Amino acid sequence: MKRLKLRGRAWWRGLIVLVLLAVAASLVYGWMDYQRFVRTPLTVSVQTPSIDVARGNSLRDVVAQLREQHVTSTGPLYWRVLAEQLRVAGRLHAGEYALPSGMTPRDLLLNMAAGKVLQRNFTIVDGWNFRELRQALAKADRLRQDAAGLDDAGLMAKIGASGEMPEGRFLPETYAYVKGDSDLDILRRAHAAMTRMLDTLWAQRDKDLPLATPYDALILASIVEKETGRADERPRIAGVFVRRLQTRMLLQTDPTVIYGMGESYAGNIHKSDLTTDTPYNTYTRQGLPPTPIAMPGKPAIEAALHPAAGSELYFVAKGDGTHVFSSTLDEHNRNVACYQLKRCP
Repeated sequence: MKRLKLRGRAWWRGLIVLVLLAVAASLVYGWMDYQRFVRTPLTVSVQTPSIDVARGNSLRDVVAQLREQHVTSTGPLYWRVLAEQLRVAGRLHAGEYALPSGMTPRDLLLNMAAGKVLQRNFTIVDGWNFRELRQALAKADRLRQDAAGLDDAGLMAKIGASGEMPEGRFLPETYAYVKGDSDLDILRRAHAAMTRMLDTLWAQRDKDLPLATPYDALILASIVEKETGRADERPRIAGVFVRRLQTRMLLQTDPTVIYGMGESYAGNIHKSDLTTDTPYNTYTRQGLPPTPIAMPGKPAIEAALHPAAGSELYFVAKGDGTHVFSSTLDEHNRNVACYQLKRCP
């Protein structure tokens, strides 16, 4: 009888040991599996570049979304444990978050806790006109289109610049934005940036310029911007136009004529275009045109406010992106014959 009791006790002890070993093995496996989950990058692809977390979403909601996007196959338990371990549970922010290659669950939770939402960039290119700027904004990824349907005057009123003509008023620069931002948000920032920079540079301008206001400088800078993309030529071209303004010569610059032609410009400018009067035809009208003709960058504005000294009054495109400058009409005519008509001596 005693032997039976001893055997029974031994059997139970063995069973308990086996159960404890099984539990321990399960815990070890679970911990190792959890560590694998923490270290293993998420499954991301070009089809799942980001996750958009709505306001009010719980961690369980986020995990469900990640599973729907096939970014993770792990259930919410491990995610909850990781969030508690990182002390971010209940501190996850709404927004759109990037899912780059190599990102781990830990990386994603830390980004969400810090509110490191996905930023996109929109670049206003030096020399764009306002029509081109609006067209580019309309194609920007994940940018809310609040300006759609607004005419230029209505748009300027929306950004707090009522009565201003939009051309030239927005600083060419790269602007970061997040999902939920609108085209008007970018335009407000670009307008404010241009105003600040123009005011600063205007205060540092050369003396005795034939420019009465910062807006005059913006107009001249836009012409310089369209005439050349070469940094070394901008001050020289600005100098030519400044001397022409000082001596009341016609500016005679093709980019203003092209701007005045609007959408009728088909890529070529003809002699008849130079004689057709518009407010922007500097072959028929003296002085600066009524508005800028493009968005000038900072270097073009600096050139307009600090033009190169000299006697040059003319320049001709050489066909290689550079220009040849001259001080007399005779010399200019020889340059035209050589570089435009290909009649070099």
